[in-house]
Amino acid sequence: MRKLILVIIGILFLGGCGYLAYYLVNKPKEDNTGKKNLYKPVAVEKVKNSDIPITVKTNGLAEAIKKFELFSEVQGVFEYSSKDFRTGQNYGKGQILLSINSEEFQANVISAKSDFFNLLVSIMPDIKIDYPDEFQNWQSYLNAFDVEKPLKKMPEPSQQLKYFITGRGLLSAYFNIKNLETRLNKFVIRAPFDGVLTEAAINPGTLVRPGQRLGEFVDPSVYEVQIALQKAMIPYVQVNDTVVLKSLDGMFTTKGQISRINAQIDQQTQTVQVFVKTTDNKVKEGMYLQVEIKGQTIEDAFAISRSLLQNETQVFVVNDSVLAYKSIKPVYYFDEKAIVKGLENDDVIMTSNLSSAYPGMLVKTK
Repeated sequence: MRKLILVIIGILFLGGCGYLAYYLVNKPKEDNTGKKNLYKPVAVEKVKNSDIPITVKTNGLAEAIKKFELFSEVQGVFEYSSKDFRTGQNYGKGQILLSINSEEFQANVISAKSDFFNLLVSIMPDIKIDYPDEFQNWQSYLNAFDVEKPLKKMPEPSQQLKYFITGRGLLSAYFNIKNLETRLNKFVIRAPFDGVLTEAAINPGTLVRPGQRLGEFVDPSVYEVQIALQKAMIPYVQVNDTVVLKSLDGMFTTKGQISRINAQIDQQTQTVQVFVKTTDNKVKEGMYLQVEIKGQTIEDAFAISRSLLQNETQVFVVNDSVLAYKSIKPVYYFDEKAIVKGLENDDVIMTSNLSSAYPGMLVKTK
């Protein structure tokens, strides 16, 4: 009985081994084609070229075009102003901003005029004898001479008389007095235009010294906003173009006009200075404004994300599920977008930022 059981077990074992061998030999082979051809899913966009208007938004600081910094060229005590010399005070053109005490200097001017008068009197007899034809003009000049009034222009001498009065020191004395009178005028500073005192650094009674800063005077009717534009934007803006100005708090919107465009490019930032002029009375000195410039239109172009640019001049396109490079020409950059030319209508570009992408790669569009 034991031998019979062992024979049966042996027959079953051999049968199982045979069946297993048969199954392994005749097992259907797996299709590895799908593993060899992996299609990467990518996002795409179909190109449709159009005319794209250029609009740039940037910020700039408003500054008065007419800004007059007050400095003293003379020394003395600040004693008078036609109005209270305080920040925010309005002055009309020609009104006295500052009057500095000039009594001592004025006395020196009168003394110099007296010396000039004495010198002129001393040479009159020589002029009468040697240059009788010119004596009457000089006599009239002498009769009208007043040391308290501004020095009048001397009569035009002949060449010979000019040599004579130069040798006697009359010309040098005359021009010395003119120089002193010019300096005397600097003791009074008048408003060069209608404006506002935006800074007052001294008070009446203060001793003023040469070179001392006294304040700042501006014309509040015209302001300029300085902005920096990318050099690629410059061909699309022109002087006299209208722009939109907005306060950063959104309280008001006004219009300005491009008044100047710098011809030099900043080496550090590769930008160009552009100046926008405005006459809106809501604009104030030192105010930050948002400048919105609508430049010219770029025709037959397409806008894509800057991250899709490959080597700055190529993008990936999909041709029959295969990636390929296509050369393009970027013509303008925004913060995140680039306007390019060179793409054809109905071109399919890959919009996925796929770092492993390469030309010839198999993709599946979605």
